[in-house]
Amino acid sequence: MRPPFLKGMKNKLLEFLHHHYLHYHDVLFYVVILAVMGLSTYAALHITKVRRAQEQELLAAQREIPSQTYTIKEKPIYNALAESGLARQEVVQIVNKLGSVVNTRRLQPQDEYTLSVEDGHFILLLLKQGFKRYYVANVDDYLVAGISEVELSTRVKTAAGTIHSSLFQTMVADGLQVPLILDFTDAFSWTVDFNTDTRNGDEYTALWEENFAPSGEVVSQDLLAASYKNVNETKPTYAFYFEDDFYDETGKVSRKMFLKSPISFRGYRISSYFNPARMHPILKIRRPHLGIDYAAPAGTPVQAVADGTVKFAGWKGGFGNFVEIHHANDYTTMYGHLKSFGKGVKVGAKIKQGATVGYIGSTGLSTGPHLDFRIKEKNKFMDFLKMKNRNSAVRDIPAEKRAEFDELVQLYLKELNAAKQADAKAPAPEEKHD
Repeated sequence: MRPPFLKGMKNKLLEFLHHHYLHYHDVLFYVVILAVMGLSTYAALHITKVRRAQEQELLAAQREIPSQTYTIKEKPIYNALAESGLARQEVVQIVNKLGSVVNTRRLQPQDEYTLSVEDGHFILLLLKQGFKRYYVANVDDYLVAGISEVELSTRVKTAAGTIHSSLFQTMVADGLQVPLILDFTDAFSWTVDFNTDTRNGDEYTALWEENFAPSGEVVSQDLLAASYKNVNETKPTYAFYFEDDFYDETGKVSRKMFLKSPISFRGYRISSYFNPARMHPILKIRRPHLGIDYAAPAGTPVQAVADGTVKFAGWKGGFGNFVEIHHANDYTTMYGHLKSFGKGVKVGAKIKQGATVGYIGSTGLSTGPHLDFRIKEKNKFMDFLKMKNRNSAVRDIPAEKRAEFDELVQLYLKELNAAKQADAKAPAPEEKHD
């Protein structure tokens, strides 16, 4: 049972609230309203302050930061940093930080960098090297370094044309880059000799994939398919890239046991053919010439016509600098009058088809820069240009891959034919008159 005094206090409280309810209700209402208004005003002021701070940061970020751009040749990075007014200790720290992401000892003269220093305060160093960007930045007085790469895109392109003067000049005129042209000639190295087989009126097509930067600069090109048609032939020769090699349309690998020539297409000529009764140009006596002389500028690379093992590499009398390579099926090739040897060419070394054996020279009994190339089959000298079995295919497409290859060939042929048709419809270039 509650005490009587508590009951009395309760009654007085209820009576007080009953008489003054409206008054205190209004007071409470206004107190709440004022509180809400106060909080809203504070929030609005805080938001305005934050926005102003963000705007100031944005303006600071957008303002033009003073910067200077140099190449390594124009001004080494250390010198540029020192001349910008930075303390020697800070210069060393920045250079060391850059060295943590790139080998600064191997910078090239043409490498470009941008330096930003404002009022003696280091901001940023950005080094461009190829399609990579190396940077050192000042973040709250703490140096950070990193690497960023330019994002590349990929596209597929085609070209077609008719040969005038030379394959190389025609392709360059058609806008193809030199590395792609070399890939094209490599794809046909076993089937076409672009020095002796090329004629005005020959036709080519090419399909390739290329990577390019946002600026439009092409980074790399990879040949996917190509064709070459001699003006005297009814059908073109094809090369389709499939699993690290080139094949013709029948599925036979384009790679043959021997290349068509020990020198690529870059402007050589045959100055002397295989001749058992040739008059020697220096000795003036009839001496069998059991090889082929390829005349070319001194320093022109000479390539191994097949995989093999080096049996001799050194000086050999009238042949001068001489290399002898033994191949499968008891074949031996010889390369004479070299100016110098290729890297790693020594007795016992394994050498791959197309690898550089040496460089055109005029050592030994020689009237001028040329290569004396010879080949033997079971110790019998052969006329390389007339060997019937030198172009036999090494292998065919595996049976389990044939359907995939045939499908790919059809796609490639469609693109090559479209390029050929587009070239046929294009207006002929105007002839220049003096």
